[in-house]
Amino acid sequence: MKETIGTYGIWNGGGLRGEDPALRGERAEAAAELEELGFGAIWLGGSSSAANAAPLLEATSRLVVGTSVQSIWDHEPKTAAASFTELNTAHPGRFTLGLGVSHAKLAEQYRRPYSALVAYLDALDAAGVPAGARVLAALGPRTVELARDRSAGSIPYLVTAEQTAKSRELLGEQPLLAPELKVVLESDPTRARALARDSLAVYLGLPNYTNNFLRNGFTQDDLKDGGSDRLVDAVYAWGSEDGIRARIDEYLAAGADHVALQLVDGGPRYDLPREGWRRLAALLG
Repeated sequence: MKETIGTYGIWNGGGLRGEDPALRGERAEAAAELEELGFGAIWLGGSSSAANAAPLLEATSRLVVGTSVQSIWDHEPKTAAASFTELNTAHPGRFTLGLGVSHAKLAEQYRRPYSALVAYLDALDAAGVPAGARVLAALGPRTVELARDRSAGSIPYLVTAEQTAKSRELLGEQPLLAPELKVVLESDPTRARALARDSLAVYLGLPNYTNNFLRNGFTQDDLKDGGSDRLVDAVYAWGSEDGIRARIDEYLAAGADHVALQLVDGGPRYDLPREGWRRLAALLG
């Protein structure tokens, strides 16, 4: 998988995973342009599924499309396996099933998430979904180890470069490590941090993320008032083009094989920020 997804991908929880049939053509054009710009993968947020990935795969020839993530509570494993098989048959090796346990606030049936994830992987094994075609949204050490042992690797969300290094240590050399990183194409500190805090607010209400921050050296004070400068600067890349590139490189130096870049610009969720993606591709060289 490392060879097929390249070093940089685009993470998008809005426009690219949208389901409005009137915008299907625009989504296809955007995906094709991302492939032309040199990105190796598109990662679809918002408990996405094979159905969201299919039109993007049809519109491209090399790009890998992954769910980031598909909630185990929203999709029965037999259904997920059947969808995977159908899509992988049509586009061999280009669909990656990214799985996660979501959050207690978002899933009524949320119980014993680690055990539920293990059982889900068991069911996928029984249905013939290869471990090498799936990845886990792993934050805590136990889930990172599960990603190492039962999947192609880890696609952690909202993590620092320092945590990326810890995950690489747990994973070992071979498994994929593809963290998501939010990018604000803004050099003014006040404006950049304001945009970052607007997007960070929803995550500060989810214990899986706040507990992960606390586990990785942040304090309760860092979680107040929309997040401290220290927290914002650790999980967002902003500044000059050189500064943003340097922040992305920190994740690669920490052991990431691939970085899934999420553009944060304050626009409506289902917009397709194509000019921003062009700027991002240009600064990556």
